[in-house]
Amino acid sequence: MEPRKLKGAQIAKAGGVRVRGDSMWLVPSQSHTGSWVVDYYDTDKPTCTCPDFASRWAMCKHIFAIEIIEHRLNMPEAPPPKKQQYNDRDWSKYDAGQMNEGDNFVQLLHGLCQCIGEPAQTGRGRPRLALADVVFSAVLKQYEGKSLRRLQSDQRRLQDQGYTLKVVSFNSLARYMRDPAMMPLLRKLVQESASPLADIEREIAMDASGFSTSVRFNHLDNKHGNGKGKRKDYIKAHAACGTVTKICTDLVVTLNTGKGTGDPSNFKPLLQGTSLHFDIDKVLADKAYSTHAILQAVHDMGAVPYIPFKDGSTDKHGPDIWKRMYHFVQLNEAEFLSHYHQRSNVETMFSMVKQKFDRHLKAKDEIGLMNEVYCKFLAHNIVVLANAMYQHDLRPTFMSGSVSMKESA
Repeated sequence: MEPRKLKGAQIAKAGGVRVRGDSMWLVPSQSHTGSWVVDYYDTDKPTCTCPDFASRWAMCKHIFAIEIIEHRLNMPEAPPPKKQQYNDRDWSKYDAGQMNEGDNFVQLLHGLCQCIGEPAQTGRGRPRLALADVVFSAVLKQYEGKSLRRLQSDQRRLQDQGYTLKVVSFNSLARYMRDPAMMPLLRKLVQESASPLADIEREIAMDASGFSTSVRFNHLDNKHGNGKGKRKDYIKAHAACGTVTKICTDLVVTLNTGKGTGDPSNFKPLLQGTSLHFDIDKVLADKAYSTHAILQAVHDMGAVPYIPFKDGSTDKHGPDIWKRMYHFVQLNEAEFLSHYHQRSNVETMFSMVKQKFDRHLKAKDEIGLMNEVYCKFLAHNIVVLANAMYQHDLRPTFMSGSVSMKESA
């Protein structure tokens, strides 16, 4: 069944088609507000003002809608839905990855922490804790889901095995997690932890999601000034994700409101951060990212932006890539949606992080909350790598000393 005929049937069934004069019809557009004019002055060769008819000079979905309404064509039956194919995976590799995940997680996390270059200590005082030990303990806490105090026994065991130089006390770990300088360091480690999959991931999906906290604020008082209600605050994670393995290629964590917390404002930093290790062919995002600047930034990177247009968008203004993608969506909607559908993988990644490492944050201050989110995604990336060792025959390696507190700041 021709797709245009099926779409014409949808228009006819939805209604809203109006007659104007003896030979003209106003047919509602499916992609934006407004209508297209179908002219039946020559009943054998009707015309339409839509771009599809103008480019092909053949029957479009709007003409098919009139043909169906006037009973010149029978209402076509929608094709039966395709039977969903089960993800055919190699269960022996999957089982091996799951059974050895715990051991591989510790080894991979230790290797990643060796990327951290220790800053030189000046002046007097006790020797500072190694940042590698601090990050190792913070990410291990998210993986095991234990409190800072109950984590101490595991830290002693891993110290005996040579993974850390010293056991980080729960007070010291909490203090480091409240340090704003840890945020750029942890973001850099997220980027580095994804780098072993650079040869596999070439499609990147972007979105944002919230993590709940125990911090409450007066929502009604903030909105209406009456102070009669409270709601929990949340932290936003703006993430870029590889569509094959669900690895987080870059992450920016912000508060839920305020300057610099919107989805579009964090798109370019994510795109630039991902491009440090990945050659990007396609970028997938929802309508919130549909702006002239974002499509141009993706095009400048040498990738194709599969981002749907907001209602009311036109091709009258904007850069050349905006107009080209607008026409592509209008004329090749099915092909566009086949690519855009892969955007759902970033939603899958958020679900994986929240189900495995908890959607609720435990810290009590803003910096601690944001650092906690970074550690959750670091733990997720290590888990992805641990399973990719079997699923993709991967041997992850990291560049020792490539990340430092000064560099990431």
